[in-house]
Amino acid sequence: MKNSNFFLKVYAITLTFILAFFVIYGFKTGDSKHTFDEITVRRINIVEPDGKLTMVISNSDQQHPGMFNGEPIMERSRPPGIIFFNEEQDEVGGLIYHGNKNDGAEMVLSFDQYKNDQVMQMLYQKNDEGKQKYGMNLWDRSEVVTLPVLIQTMDSLEKVGISDPHEVQKILEKINDGNSISAQRMFTGKNYEDHVGVFIKDEFGKDRIKIYIDENNDPQFLIYDKEGKITDRLKQD
Repeated sequence: MKNSNFFLKVYAITLTFILAFFVIYGFKTGDSKHTFDEITVRRINIVEPDGKLTMVISNSDQQHPGMFNGEPIMERSRPPGIIFFNEEQDEVGGLIYHGNKNDGAEMVLSFDQYKNDQVMQMLYQKNDEGKQKYGMNLWDRSEVVTLPVLIQTMDSLEKVGISDPHEVQKILEKINDGNSISAQRMFTGKNYEDHVGVFIKDEFGKDRIKIYIDENNDPQFLIYDKEGKITDRLKQD
């Protein structure tokens, strides 16, 4: 009887070790590729072999706040969508969207300048008044006043009580050798005034050329001076 119990114990222990070996070995060396008909998740993090984040697909509640040099930019809420990151763990653009009856709708695909904010953007927008805008935006961004520098400077100015937008702008331009740190340079598409065309601005974001078809289907070609006054207007005969 004692021998029988002994062999049963040995058998049980041996079988346990064998099963544990196959389970652990299977998880370590087995095929890691899986096929699913459907998955339901709130967020997916895509990472490189070294663990660096390269893409986040998320709902609004768990959306990534964005980061530069591997550090979060700030705590903020963001719409659902996809956020992309480069090898230095900087946010480099993304696709975001939202839409409801009260606030309107938006879908934006953005491309960021290295170490800075977006310089190209495809977008659709509908505001809370029901007006629509869609097309492509282009910006110029400073190579000196990058986004981390901008955030740090804004924080420093806030701490010493400087909040006037014009004063802040002058300080930032001084850091950038007197040049604008960022400006929208062009929009092409349909704007909120139902004008379809190309709208070009100078390095300070001021209107300089507008070529478009207006809401009455009439072509317009306007040229502005540096003060924003129309200097030339071409009309249809």
